[in-house]
Amino acid sequence: MVCLRSAGARHAAVAARLSAKPAGIVPDGVVNLPLGEPRFAALGPAYGQPVAALPLPDALRLYFNAALADQIGLDPRWCQSAAALPLLTGNAAWPGQTPSASVYAGHQFGVWVSQLGDGRVLTLAEWRAPDGSPVELQLKGAGPTPYARGSDGRATLASSVRELLACEALHALGVPTTRALSLAGSSLSVQRDELDTAAVLGRTAPCFVRFGHFEFHARHGTPQQLALLADHVIEHHFPYLANQPQRHAAWLAEVVELTAALFAHWQTLGFCHGVLNTDNLSVLGLTLDYGPYGFMERFRPHHVCNASDHEGRYAYTAQPAIGRWNCERLLGACAGLLAPQPEAAREQAQALLARYDEVYRQEVMRRWRAKLGLREARAGDAGLLNRWLTLLQRGKADFTLAFRRLADAIQIDPAEALICLPAGQDAALRDWLDDWRARLASEGGSPAGRASAMRRVNPRYVLRNHLAQAAIEGAQRGSSVELHRLLAVLARPFDEQPGAEHYAAPPAQGLELELEIGCSA
Repeated sequence: MVCLRSAGARHAAVAARLSAKPAGIVPDGVVNLPLGEPRFAALGPAYGQPVAALPLPDALRLYFNAALADQIGLDPRWCQSAAALPLLTGNAAWPGQTPSASVYAGHQFGVWVSQLGDGRVLTLAEWRAPDGSPVELQLKGAGPTPYARGSDGRATLASSVRELLACEALHALGVPTTRALSLAGSSLSVQRDELDTAAVLGRTAPCFVRFGHFEFHARHGTPQQLALLADHVIEHHFPYLANQPQRHAAWLAEVVELTAALFAHWQTLGFCHGVLNTDNLSVLGLTLDYGPYGFMERFRPHHVCNASDHEGRYAYTAQPAIGRWNCERLLGACAGLLAPQPEAAREQAQALLARYDEVYRQEVMRRWRAKLGLREARAGDAGLLNRWLTLLQRGKADFTLAFRRLADAIQIDPAEALICLPAGQDAALRDWLDDWRARLASEGGSPAGRASAMRRVNPRYVLRNHLAQAAIEGAQRGSSVELHRLLAVLARPFDEQPGAEHYAAPPAQGLELELEIGCSA
């Protein structure tokens, strides 16, 4: 059990809520809600604590994901009713469930922090979706917990809109991620770098267990606690491994491979997470916790999207190595699960870590080839790709649009192709286009078919910073119109959408919005 620090009135207020029943009452009209068992909370007090949500004053529904609700077993009609809003803001109790916050630790910007945890997040409920898959529903911004470390436990409207947009945009792009179910605003003021209003985001995933959970129990718990947590994850999320004689090694191998594949997917979309601490990495290989993230616009290998990352630890080009480093921390925390002898455990951990390198190389090149329209793996592919990326960098080209326009370059005259590709380096670009087209021709197939395949993997629409900012400003004025318009466009990122062309364009020249986003939102 991790005890609450006794420091100030805010902590005392939190302590008073720890053993309290969830706030509010079940509103009228609640029918057919999934009633599952709180699987993670059932592990016991060493893993977290029950915490009642802090009611959100003047709660106003801004968004509800009806398609996701239906998928996870909620009645979309009920969820959009007045009866649902109190449950999705922490203003009323979810029947049969007790909200809880979990404890974990982590390496933040490479520095060990011995206790973190769900400081402003509550697991509200757990159940099984109609297809049998596990569902965990969390509220983010529902008040402080024992792990809030002095914060108010609230989320700002701006940060909540950004997380909602990012997870739904990545989901539409095929990237494993947590999902956004609901968003509610409030008149309650919240002071961060700037004054904003509070919001509560409802988000779901099969589970929210992080690398940092295992680091915490490896440092502060017992071997039995660590094994119990690992077996819990295996039982509910990797059940096909449960009866294997080396189940923990097999599970860790899967986590390493899922993480490598996730980072490869990010790289080929130009997505930067911004805060790749071990407490922000999911053991299911999901994109987790959206703070100062960003889709890179002008291609810069050393692009940093986090204003707090002064040394560029989590720059775009550094992400793959950071993924490996974080996996190494997880394997170190779980070494005792691999073998009783330290030397044997280290050898197994190194063998598992090698899987990261192998899977990342295979997956990232598979995705790069697809973006370039290449069907076959050949020895010169990395060179061809690097020449293209160099052209993008020197031409200060928009990453997303440059790849999208390559599909057009297959079917038009080379001189015309130069117009819609990185500017200012015609000779080098013409040489590259000649080599690329020759490479495509050597594989056969029709240019139209090749172009169509490229458009299915090179998005036309991504979540650009200025688009997110427009949706945020609308929400801050009390309107969710632009939020819903943007989400509708991002839900079909690979499609040409007549009338939505401005959502594909970068900011106007001279007005590029490189938002200074830190970790305080």
